[in-house]
Amino acid sequence: MQNLDIELLRTFVAIIEGGSFAAGAEAVSRTQSAVTQQMQRLEAQLGKTLFSRVGRGKQLTGDGLKVLDYARRLLALNDEACIALGGTALSGEVRLGAPHDITDSLLPNLLAHFSANFPELKISIHIGRSPQLLQALRQGEIDMTVAGIEAPGLRFITLRTSPIVWMCAGSFHYDPSQPLPLIVAEEGSYFRRIATEALDRGAIAWRVTYTSPTLVGVRAAVRAGLGVTARSVEMLGNDLRVLGDDMALPRLPDVSFKLYLGSIGNNALARRLFESLENRSF
Repeated sequence: MQNLDIELLRTFVAIIEGGSFAAGAEAVSRTQSAVTQQMQRLEAQLGKTLFSRVGRGKQLTGDGLKVLDYARRLLALNDEACIALGGTALSGEVRLGAPHDITDSLLPNLLAHFSANFPELKISIHIGRSPQLLQALRQGEIDMTVAGIEAPGLRFITLRTSPIVWMCAGSFHYDPSQPLPLIVAEEGSYFRRIATEALDRGAIAWRVTYTSPTLVGVRAAVRAGLGVTARSVEMLGNDLRVLGDDMALPRLPDVSFKLYLGSIGNNALARRLFESLENRSF
């Protein structure tokens, strides 16, 4: 029976999460040639080819994908055992991004989980819009982030899938003979695009009555009865109501809030938090 080399597996995972041999080498503090030799040793140990050349780069083979899943689980168990047996709590700082939509719903649950399982860990919270948070993640300014849009190439966990609905103040009255008054975020907003595209497909006239760069502003305008917005149900409160099917507004898709893990810097603490959430829902 073979014994897999944890050090080789750690380098292997760092290469995949970093997106290249160069990024993997930086993450494990080795030269690129040393990392290449490590992967050759791992392939020889397993008797499998893990990478195939595509153009100037490399991608995982089918066997490589299988090894990646086992490598992540072995590393997580190895690190957990080292911490538990060493008698030391996980400490340090992790920079977590979160969109405005989840600050009153999903975010408190996440923080409660982190606090219960990693009480010595410091969490630095960065609130913003999903596109900006993902950009910050790719640039290494934060370690992981929740986002309601897709981010190809990043490792993620789906935390929650929620309906997007049309909502308004309890006192708001919708007159179908007039253009629908919309309250939206600024250009580039995912929810703004979803709303306007749905209305255009349904041939429903609309006009923007209020814009805001933040959800706080959008919510204030909706509560004031200035119009209608399309957001996930996380924004609903006792002061807002959902416009039903009787209003003839088009149905909207669900939104999945995903936790994305950054690859730059390869923050081991962030990876531990991330992996502690796998197979959980909020």
